[in-house]
This record gives sequence, structure tokens and C-alpha cells, in this order.
Amino acid sequence: MRILSGIQPSGTIHIGNYFGMIKKMIESQNDGELFAFIASYHALTSVKDKEFLQKNTFEAAVNFLSLGMDPDKSTFWVQSDVPEVLELYWILSNHTPMGLLERAHSYKDKTAKGIASNHGLFSYPVLMAADILLFDSNIVPVGKDQIQHVEMTRDIANTFNNTYGEILTMPKAKIDENVQSVPGTDGAKMSKSYGNTIDMFGSKKVIKKQVMKIVTDSKELDEVKEYENCNVYTLCKLFMNDEELLTLQKRYQTPGEGYGHFKLALLDKINEHFAPYEEKRNYYLNNPKEVKEILAHGASKARKIAQEKMRIIKDAVGLVY
Repeated sequence: MRILSGIQPSGTIHIGNYFGMIKKMIESQNDGELFAFIASYHALTSVKDKEFLQKNTFEAAVNFLSLGMDPDKSTFWVQSDVPEVLELYWILSNHTPMGLLERAHSYKDKTAKGIASNHGLFSYPVLMAADILLFDSNIVPVGKDQIQHVEMTRDIANTFNNTYGEILTMPKAKIDENVQSVPGTDGAKMSKSYGNTIDMFGSKKVIKKQVMKIVTDSKELDEVKEYENCNVYTLCKLFMNDEELLTLQKRYQTPGEGYGHFKLALLDKINEHFAPYEEKRNYYLNNPKEVKEILAHGASKARKIAQEKMRIIKDAVGLVY
């Protein structure tokens, strides 16, 4: 079983990325043949700063390796080091109805949030389809908001296969029902695009500032608080066990503490959770040559598979003569 997943290096990796995908991705190394990539081409839809993209691509690799990505167990690379994906993107574009793209929820949500509309953002699902189909992926672990993109990939693959034969593998989305969407500091889905994230690593001062920004209601210290729909409590559920959550529930129900106290409890759990990975992360940050060698090795493995798949696809559509 081949599993594929990727993440954009369009900003500092945050806890939404971790619980929404990275954690599951790393765990899936024991479930099948994992193909994991840093989606540098996708990042161009929002990043227009060369140094920013280079820095975040490197740091994304460092973070993945620190959190347990094993280049001996998986194929791990940077998307732009396997340019065959752009060849397939163009071929698939000719089998993608405009109406299909116009129905994409992600595009509508991002433009509604004020993100500038462009062709790259609009055709993002086609490039995602190319990522998936180029490697004959069977399983694609995604958050709830990405299910539609996998369904669109299946639609595109079905149209292509109806024309040229059973060449493209039909993927299936895999959803973690327990963590479908991680809320950001404003209560919306945590996303770099929305500026509502909480970092995993980096300055403790910055992380504290992000946590203290979490939106809550305006109940006073002497009032009982409701935990069920509280953004702070929802995030605490990611880090606390059942016993810790019961204790926190009692604190919500007992007058005398404010949301600031609960935010500090969350902050402690975030720092505690990611502390064991800091030493390995510092090692990779100080050994960039090793990180680049790991990525180059992964790209070499991925490209060998991609080139063979493109040979079959190009022959099918008539580009080999």
C-alpha cells in the first residue's frame, strides 16, 4: 500500500499541521510505503519572497526529520526536485472541467478571506492530483477540508482513464475522525493563510503570545466557564489525557480562574510535548549539508518512479513518437 502526503513550506509549521497531518504521516511509515514531500510548487500560490521560501523549505525538512521522519523507511523529498509533476499537471489540466475547479471549497474560502486570486490558486487541485497520481498513491491522509481535493483527483483520474485506459491509480482519502480540523487562535481552522497559528518550535515568547491571543468569551473570574465550545479547551484535548481533561473541566466549572489561567495550562502542555524533539532539531539546523543530502536522496528515489510513470502516460497520450 502506497501512502502519499505533502505540506507547504509557506510559513512556520504549526500545531495544526502537526496534529492535522505530520503526526499521522510519520506514524504511517509503519503502515505502508510512505511518499512524503515538501510542497514547494504549491507554496508559490502565496509566497513571493525567495529567501522566505528557501528558509521555510529547509526548516520544514528539519522539523519533519526531528519529529521522526525516517529517510530509510520513507521517500522524503522537496516537490520542485521532481519536475515531472508539472508535466503531469499540464496533461491532467486537459482532462479537468472548469466547473470542477469552480466548485472547490478551498479556493472560495481563501479568496473570501482576502487572499489574492490567481491561476495557481485556482488550479491548485490539479497540481495536487498530479502529486497523488504520479506515484500511484493508494491512500492520501488528509484533513476534513481536503477531502474534496482527493475526490476531485479521483474525478480527473477517472476522466483520463476513460480516454486512455486504466493507467492512473484511484486514490482514497484517509481521515482521522478524532482530529479533523485543529482550531486556530480565532476559532477558525488553523492555517498560515489566516494568520491564526501556534508554532511548534522556536521562541517561547512568540508561542506564549500566540496562545494568549486565543479568542474566548468575556466571562469574568467569578463566573463559571463553559468548556465544551471553548477554543482553549479544544486545543487542550490534543495534549491532555482523560484525567487531565477532567481536572481542567472542574477548573472551568469553579469560579476564581480566568481564561488566562487555562491558556497558561495549554502553553505548558505545548512546550512539554515538543521539548523532546528540540535536541534533534538543533542538530539538523547545525548540519544543513546532511539535511540537503537526505532530501537529494529522497528526490532521486522519487524521480526514478516519476520518470517511469511519465513514460507510460506520455506514450498513452501520444507524446512519445
